[in-house]
Amino acid sequence: MIYNKLSLYMKQLILSCILSAVAFATSQAQQTTNRLPIYLDQTKSEEQRIDDAILRMTLAEKIRIIHAQSKFSSAGVPRLGFPDFWTDDGPHGVRPDVLWDEWDQAGQTNDSCVAFPALTCLAASWNPQMSRIYGEALGEEALYRGKDMILGPGVNINRTPLNGRNFEYMGEDPFLASVMVVPYIQGLQSKGVAACVKHYCLNNDEEYRHQVNVIVSDRALHEIYLPAFKAAVEKGKTWGIMGSYNLYKNEHNCHNQWTLNKILKGDWKYDGVVVSDWGGAHDLEQSVKNGLDIEFGTWTDGLTMGATNAYDNYYLSLPYMRAIQEGKFTQKELNDKVRRVLRLFYRTTMNPNRPHGFLCSESHYAAARQIAEDGIVLLQNKNNVLPINTQKAKRILVVGENAIKMMTVGGGSSSLKVQREISPLEGLKARLAKDGIDVDYARGYVGDVTGNYNGVTTGQNLNDNRSEAELIAEAIEKAKTADYVIMFGGLNKSDFQDCEGHDRKQFELPYNQDKLIEALAKANKNFVYVNISGNAVAMPWKEKVAGIVQGWFIGSESGEALASILTGDANPCGKLPFTWVNSLNEVGAHALNTYPGTWRKEGGTNTKGNIIDEEYKEGIYVGYRWTDKERIKPTFAFGHGQSYTQFAISNLRSDKSDLTQDDTIAFTVNVKNTGKRAGSEVVQLYIHDVKSSVDRPKKELKGFQKVYLQPGENKDVTITINKEALSFYDESSSSWKAEAGKFEALVGNASDNLKLKKVFELK
Repeated sequence: MIYNKLSLYMKQLILSCILSAVAFATSQAQQTTNRLPIYLDQTKSEEQRIDDAILRMTLAEKIRIIHAQSKFSSAGVPRLGFPDFWTDDGPHGVRPDVLWDEWDQAGQTNDSCVAFPALTCLAASWNPQMSRIYGEALGEEALYRGKDMILGPGVNINRTPLNGRNFEYMGEDPFLASVMVVPYIQGLQSKGVAACVKHYCLNNDEEYRHQVNVIVSDRALHEIYLPAFKAAVEKGKTWGIMGSYNLYKNEHNCHNQWTLNKILKGDWKYDGVVVSDWGGAHDLEQSVKNGLDIEFGTWTDGLTMGATNAYDNYYLSLPYMRAIQEGKFTQKELNDKVRRVLRLFYRTTMNPNRPHGFLCSESHYAAARQIAEDGIVLLQNKNNVLPINTQKAKRILVVGENAIKMMTVGGGSSSLKVQREISPLEGLKARLAKDGIDVDYARGYVGDVTGNYNGVTTGQNLNDNRSEAELIAEAIEKAKTADYVIMFGGLNKSDFQDCEGHDRKQFELPYNQDKLIEALAKANKNFVYVNISGNAVAMPWKEKVAGIVQGWFIGSESGEALASILTGDANPCGKLPFTWVNSLNEVGAHALNTYPGTWRKEGGTNTKGNIIDEEYKEGIYVGYRWTDKERIKPTFAFGHGQSYTQFAISNLRSDKSDLTQDDTIAFTVNVKNTGKRAGSEVVQLYIHDVKSSVDRPKKELKGFQKVYLQPGENKDVTITINKEALSFYDESSSSWKAEAGKFEALVGNASDNLKLKKVFELK
């Protein structure tokens, strides 16, 4: 009994000690919490924490976080626990790491990635769900690589098909780009990785990009070139914006009082950071006062590249600090920059809930393939040459350099180091082997045989010393006995094709591909041309070719996705995000001779500091807006894309006939799959202003929805708009205006196939 009582006593004593210890620890914890600095206290609001952090920071600490400390990083504040901040290129895959101060590769073995389709392909999906999937997968890859910001996506408008960087953007239409960019940003930032939407703004051609001063009407600026950026800010809530290289109103856009201070931070109330493009800052005072927050890539302020710690000589580094100390500037502008950078820190590096990333997972490859299949466009399919009849075909000939050439290496900042890239030839061979079909190959033409960019190499040897005549002769001879001939041609990511820093020199296909295409089409009636590019190309042979597919630059799963489409395992459902013109004369910028602009001084680009003025004389008439105005029938219309099944869109109705200024109107159609294959159709809604006080396009895209249907299945699709869809930018009042009167809703599945019309009135 005594033993039991003693035992009980001891248990009570131990429990009491434990409780006392817990109470003491709790008390200490509470005291610690009470002493926790506000900037680290997660119970406080973000702005309270920022206020406290700014008060604690020295001038030198403030300066250190607003400029680069390496090629892709800016410094944190170690004393206060703010880590360094790491960016990377990566609009469609995370770029491999480079050395601290150089563009050469760092030589790491864990910086491979999944290459997702370039953004023209994403836009061609006309599917916001794909954008969300894209952003999430990319964010996970970035997290694993230790990146806090991805420099993308790009939403500059396809003004001319010669723009070498169009493949990184989302097409010609501001509404389509506006809808598609938002879920991309949301998906990326849901992983705690900042988007940095680029290139803001008017960066619509690459040649002379550092010297181009764009002259554009306020109306064209707001209706065509700004909407996608505005959507990225107001709807996507992007944490980063990258300024563009070009000038607007004679100020570079990385520090521009109109685009950054007035529009972005003033009118749109943007609370994120403005990041300079690499080498985009040119002036200390403008960098301080005109909206730039973080300066990257300048190298030095007029010094040699060999300057000791060149990052100290950036405009927003020691020169800025000395100017403050000398009284030239107060800390007003500096504190605003610091506030925005700290806001970025709390959203990324200081976010305790940021998830863990992972790299090169099968789910990421699956996402890349899904996006690719959703965006590949079947442009032409005479006599139903596609899909390949795998039950009857015995031998298929694949032709073309682009069937074997790696497309992930090169192109500028979009160049990637991939874990794998399945070529079209590999993909077709693997898929057709399942049906016992023999796949042969003929080179057909020789283009760019190089295979390296900034130290990343493809490992391919594409050298072929045969003459053009020999290559064509081989291809024709093999084509004669093949059941199908599939040619993979188009452009590549070499200089003066689809590549950063240069525009294309011609609209025609390079490497004399036209001659090869004509010969193959003559040799085999089942000839299919697959165009690999981010741009439209001239197709003088279009009527002689049975099948035409737009295959884009679609990354790691290129071969798998293209094989899936060509064999019918997947039904093509992509739609063109730009107008495919017959010639450059069908493009406003070229028809009006406004590209590339007029040099201010003799000598052109060879005259140091020379500026080229490029006036956008076509105004709002870009893409289909121009071809409609000029009554031009393009090669393929904006929004065009065929399927292996057929759809009927019928019974257009609206929920009301009159729309008030504060109301909405809903348009509904029935979509039926009348064919024998499951597939997706894109319902497109355009608006025509019957009578306006200003000149307006014949129609403008204002809504779309992708719907998947089984054979025989039908669904109602509803698209709702408000007066915003009816508005134009009124230059006299500097505001958006929707005029009362009659409008027409035009509905169909392409901009040149709008058979349904509904009249309504804005009161």
